[in-house]
Amino acid sequence: MQRVTLICVGKLKEKFYAEAAAEYVKRLGRYCKLTVMELPEERLPESPSPAQVEAALEREAAAIRSRLPASAGLIALCVEGRMQSSEELAQLMETWAGRGEKQLVFLIGGSFGLHESVKAEVRVKLSMSPMTFPHHLARVMLLEQIYRAYQINAGTKYHK
Repeated sequence: MQRVTLICVGKLKEKFYAEAAAEYVKRLGRYCKLTVMELPEERLPESPSPAQVEAALEREAAAIRSRLPASAGLIALCVEGRMQSSEELAQLMETWAGRGEKQLVFLIGGSFGLHESVKAEVRVKLSMSPMTFPHHLARVMLLEQIYRAYQINAGTKYHK
């Protein structure tokens, strides 16, 4: 069974996001060994300077790196990433599984995204959309897409 890890900067505070995420975590239990890690988001003033944002992103990057398993396929959600269809994500996950990739790690940054050094280390950069979404909603959307990918690869009717 493939291991999938989501490393997320920031905690789900809103009940509706937490409930939606929990539903997909439960569903994914049939297809993979899923771990969701929440790392604290750095606190910044209301109008942070670029230097303050950079320093916060560097500290978050260090926290992310400390949690990365060795030899995992890293996938980052970021605005400059490539948009893929659900079928393309399913194919990517299936290809990696076929190559013996035992662990996939998806990275979701906080309000200011991911540090450039983290993005430079990933194999794939994904973008959900050219639109901007709260990072908490992005987590729910990603969990649903991972679930959909497993459903596509299993040939079920979930994906129409």
